[in-house]
Amino acid sequence: MDLDIVILAAGKGTRMRSATAKVLHELAGRPMIEHVLEAARELSPRHLCLVVGHQADEVRGTVQDEVIWVEQANQQGTGHAVRLALEALPDDGATLVLYADVPLVSRATLDAAVAAARAGNLGLVTADFDDPAELGRIVRAEDGRIERIVEFKDASPDERKISEINSGILAAPTDRLAGWLARVQPNNAQGEYYLTDIIEMAVADGLVVEGVIAEDVAEVTGVNDRIQLAQLERIYQLRESRRLMRDGVTMADPARVDIRGKVNAGSDCFVDANVVLAGDVTLGSGVHIGTGCVISDAVLGDNVEVKPHTIIEGAQIADGCALGPFARIRPGTVLDTGVLIGNFVETKKAHLGEGSKASHLAYLGDARIGKGCNIGAGTITCNYDGVDKHLTEIGDDVFVGTNSTLVAPITIDSGAFVAAGTTVTVKVGGEELAVGRARQRNIAGWVRPEQRKSKGE
Repeated sequence: MDLDIVILAAGKGTRMRSATAKVLHELAGRPMIEHVLEAARELSPRHLCLVVGHQADEVRGTVQDEVIWVEQANQQGTGHAVRLALEALPDDGATLVLYADVPLVSRATLDAAVAAARAGNLGLVTADFDDPAELGRIVRAEDGRIERIVEFKDASPDERKISEINSGILAAPTDRLAGWLARVQPNNAQGEYYLTDIIEMAVADGLVVEGVIAEDVAEVTGVNDRIQLAQLERIYQLRESRRLMRDGVTMADPARVDIRGKVNAGSDCFVDANVVLAGDVTLGSGVHIGTGCVISDAVLGDNVEVKPHTIIEGAQIADGCALGPFARIRPGTVLDTGVLIGNFVETKKAHLGEGSKASHLAYLGDARIGKGCNIGAGTITCNYDGVDKHLTEIGDDVFVGTNSTLVAPITIDSGAFVAAGTTVTVKVGGEELAVGRARQRNIAGWVRPEQRKSKGE
């Protein structure tokens, strides 16, 4: 039986107190809806259908997947939303209903619900909450079978004492689901079409309602306000930290590491506190990351040391490099084996060859630097003329002295030496010494301006 998935994303999220639609608020650096889409994609559905309403255009602009869009112009409840979605889907499969503000549901839980639907039954995801608050309650018969769901506002005092809640996530044969939804009426305190009403109908039709109890209540926890969003953020981060620690990463404090993307790491890495890893990050074995670092969309080889408060984005760092502290490695940077980038050095689209170093206070942009070079403090590549960017090319074993200015486009051949304080504007040949600075003059008897004023001059 083919699987189709409906994701409900029409709600405004009033309690978020935000101009941004609730499902676009970020969890771990990505909109909540993207987490749900990722879970859906893992199931390889035939169709993905998104029901949108509030800020529909903004939601459409965020989603990159090929989906069937259905707009719920009037918010008349979850049953109404799913009924609209089913009108756009074939009725010969099974349909799984997900929620764009329930971002942490697991693959195992969804698989179990879908399996029930493919067997001709209804799979309903539930969970036991210590404090179920105003969530809908699962009402079971004496033999333990699920009979119905009662919404909190419609529940009796005894029903409100039930701890098993309805997550809203369910799967059923599509034709059955469509038939039940056609019979749902808004006979409740909210005057809405409740998706939950179909449970009683399924039981009356002789179907088994298979309760799939989520192992972790975080899987079915929805986000209604910023407090709940922050709580799920910490749960997500702890999950990711534990995954990396199981893979051989030591963390000084897992509660103070944020992972906002996909991180893969080798063994014996160390990550200090207050580190952010974003986008696609790959760490080789033996990588050491100091406190306060931000690393995004980067590949770090084995035994790389990233010293405190260093930013790396869009870079490839080979084995044995040392970066920082307080370095900024910008997109397009490629560092070969054993490169040293010291404190307050910034690189951008720079390729440094094996063993080269820029130990402090330099800017290297749009540069190709060979092996074994030394870039002195205060050196900058002047790569921008106000209109275009230009390349600086430096060969192997070049020494660039302190406070040198390299005006691109420029070439410095292997073995050259650039004296401190030099402004280089023409090519420097191999083994040549470049000196380009004003001749020093020492003026005897010179008087400071303030001293002249005191003497009445």
